[in-house]
Amino acid sequence: MHRLIVAFLAAFDAAIAVAVGIAAILAPLTLVWVFGLGDTADWGALWPASAVVWQLGHLVPLGITLPGDYLAATGIDLGAASFTLSLAPLAFATFTGIFAARSGSRASRADAWAIGVVTGTLVVGILATLIALTSENPLAQAELWQGIAFPTLIYAVPALLGALVTEWREAPHGLIARLRDRAEAWHGGWGEVIGVSARASAIAVVGLIGVGALFVAIALTARAGDIVALYEAGNVDLLGAIAVTLGQFAYLPTLVVWGSAFVAGPGFSLGEGSAVSPSGTQVGVVPGVPILGAVPESTSSWLLLLALLPVAIGALAGWVARSRLLDAAGFLPATRAPRRMTTDASADELVVLSPGDDPRRSTLESLLAKARQPDFEPSAEIVEPVEPPRPVASGHEPFLPRLVVTVAIAGIAAGVAALLSAFASGSAGPGRLAEVGPSPGPVALAVGVEVLVGAGILLLASRRRAGETREAHRAAGSGPRAETGWAGWTTAPSETGGPRETIWTSGIDREDEAPARHTDDLAPAPPVAEPEAITAPVPLPSSSDTPPERPSVD
Repeated sequence: MHRLIVAFLAAFDAAIAVAVGIAAILAPLTLVWVFGLGDTADWGALWPASAVVWQLGHLVPLGITLPGDYLAATGIDLGAASFTLSLAPLAFATFTGIFAARSGSRASRADAWAIGVVTGTLVVGILATLIALTSENPLAQAELWQGIAFPTLIYAVPALLGALVTEWREAPHGLIARLRDRAEAWHGGWGEVIGVSARASAIAVVGLIGVGALFVAIALTARAGDIVALYEAGNVDLLGAIAVTLGQFAYLPTLVVWGSAFVAGPGFSLGEGSAVSPSGTQVGVVPGVPILGAVPESTSSWLLLLALLPVAIGALAGWVARSRLLDAAGFLPATRAPRRMTTDASADELVVLSPGDDPRRSTLESLLAKARQPDFEPSAEIVEPVEPPRPVASGHEPFLPRLVVTVAIAGIAAGVAALLSAFASGSAGPGRLAEVGPSPGPVALAVGVEVLVGAGILLLASRRRAGETREAHRAAGSGPRAETGWAGWTTAPSETGGPRETIWTSGIDREDEAPARHTDDLAPAPPVAEPEAITAPVPLPSSSDTPPERPSVD
């Protein structure tokens, strides 16, 4: 695709991401201005209010200054007239990040990822500057550089990650593709370490977010009565209830991060001196926000078992990583998806067949792509594309690459958990509400240890193949034999003479041995000669021959 078109589409994606975020705030606030404030509404304050909410949703801290007449009417102490609001509704940042990652991925597939990422980032930076310059109001102020830099970074980083991941996975040529090819050419089991670590770490992070969302859903369902009671205690009308509910929806991703921190163990706080964790809960006075009614007043020691969920997620990530490493070493059948085929005339054509592809169709695509080149000359010989040879399993699985992958999974999961905890914490008001949310350090430590244990169980465990086990018993002569069971679990006699042991094997023999038990007891069957096919011409009646008459039934 032409680079100018890619730049235009990337700029359009960035503008849409900002416009949708602003519209999601501006639309409900307009309803509040029309139906809630009526004739007393100050329409000049509508846009600044929407702009500062958008900035807060992109991690920009706001300095709140309450007017004197409001303090006198509500009886709030003068010391609480000014405070910092930095607890962000992460729904807006989440939407912007997902939109940016998809835009970067599309730019990569168009073979112009750098132009797409840079163009989208510049457009978001320009729009963020316009929003920051027009959002000044006497109630909420933000630093100009933060109002520009934070939204721009929230778009730029996911866009760059989406482009790089797509380039690494699919690009047939280019800088990232050359780096990938060099990395995959490393020997000794190191060729797949980078890709496997990234894939397994993504599974661990998504799993942690998933268990956090599940915990929040269960808490909201179990304590729905308290949430309704807080709605009733607020004495809000229908419009106010809708506005409060929409605001709480914007904070749902923040609560999901809190749920992940609770499941991991450290939990979160709702103010200075408070703690909500499986080991104990001490909250004190909680703000009257309805959704905070889901916070449990007390916890049971049985909730400490929730820490097994991150361990299980680490085990899942380790299982995926171990399977990919075994596949790369030749222990498993090929499962890698084919990379996209380039049609660039300046690059060598690449056709990779997947197991279900038709070789004739792939060959035709290759010939059509080459025919567009000016120096193409048709040849009478058609060469079928051949899949590169796969490595053959040597029986030895390197330990150091598996150790590096295990540490990488735990480290990346811990780093992302710390980053999300920092995003989901901050100041929610004056006084003791200046510290709300999870603490990044303890959450990162707990997640790292739990994921490390789970991934280590699957990645660092010794592996014995069923074929090696049978060969060992053949060499031992007469003695108890190993029995190969379901899914690669093998029961074998103990080396110390004790009871029989159960070990895990791959369940797949590269020597093409049958998985049946006691195969060495069966005598080889004599070869059966297949009968030769006998063919002879069959005479067919010509058109001049008279067909036989049907016999009469009389």
